[in-house]
Amino acid sequence: MTSDARFDALCRWLEQILPAPLVSIAPASADASFRRYFRLSLADEVVVPDRAQRVRTLIAMDAPPAHEDCRPYVVVAELLAGASVHAPAVLAQDLARGFLLLTDLGTRTYLAELNDATAPTLYRDAIGALIRWQRASRDGVLPRYDEALLARELALFPEWYIEKHLGIALSDAQQATLASAFRLILDNNLAQPKVYVHRDYHSRNLMLSEPNPGVLDFQDAVYGPITYDLVSLLRDAYVAWDEESQLDWAVRYWERAREAHLPVADDFADFWRDFEWMGVQRQFKVLGIFARLYHRDSKDGYLNDMPLVMRYLRGACARYRAFGPLLKLLDELEQRQPVAGYTF
Repeated sequence: MTSDARFDALCRWLEQILPAPLVSIAPASADASFRRYFRLSLADEVVVPDRAQRVRTLIAMDAPPAHEDCRPYVVVAELLAGASVHAPAVLAQDLARGFLLLTDLGTRTYLAELNDATAPTLYRDAIGALIRWQRASRDGVLPRYDEALLARELALFPEWYIEKHLGIALSDAQQATLASAFRLILDNNLAQPKVYVHRDYHSRNLMLSEPNPGVLDFQDAVYGPITYDLVSLLRDAYVAWDEESQLDWAVRYWERAREAHLPVADDFADFWRDFEWMGVQRQFKVLGIFARLYHRDSKDGYLNDMPLVMRYLRGACARYRAFGPLLKLLDELEQRQPVAGYTF
């Protein structure tokens, strides 16, 4: 492994705090941020406090303080554990340098394990964990998913997808169309009941584990719209399911959420509309982020996932008359002819 200053500092820190001698250290995963994760193999088994668990591997997180803040990760890890959701336990921390020592949830992501046979059980477990997370919600604990944050996310689409990725300068009329659509989306999102929101609850951040699922990448959690995490799960940028399956799992979530006295709409049709409109916000955001990862950060792997996200976006826009002008704009951006059957 090529050494660097932060990696060397991390290794020196680990020598001081590991509960057993280190046998090996290897990259564990990478994400779309500046964080790095390393899997540590230990010479002896160690007991994880409060979990009655003996392990021989742990995870070290390196999060450069100039770019990342470990404090939200520690806070949300405790909230998830308090909600009986399986997340890494923080065993040691050096917040000033951006180092964390975590329990290891393994290597089997939902993305790798999902297929027609496994999906019903895996999504049942993921929905159960989501409901436990939402039931633990309290206002004033996490940052609010407020209008400013939702709007900043929407703005990623014109800045990075339209201007940088497509190389298109919108006309005044097109800018007005997009602004009008964004206003409709924001009004819907902000009117939804609020709960804890993971913000990236999807197949790359859910691990097949015991108990199932293990949940990762939760440091950006907020307090916001109740449909957001379900959209992340069922309209995943990395795995596609037909609409019948999405509806089936959404109904199952809605029924279980009502039983748990979560503030979902009494009528599933109203809940589904909120789900779809929340999805439009997320899909705009994701397209902008994927374009930024490519053009700013030279990460081209996300380009392959853009068509699925655009398909979700266009599909939702086609089902609501209010989004007719927006769908026409998307046609113009992609130089497509409008398809017969849109509900304008």
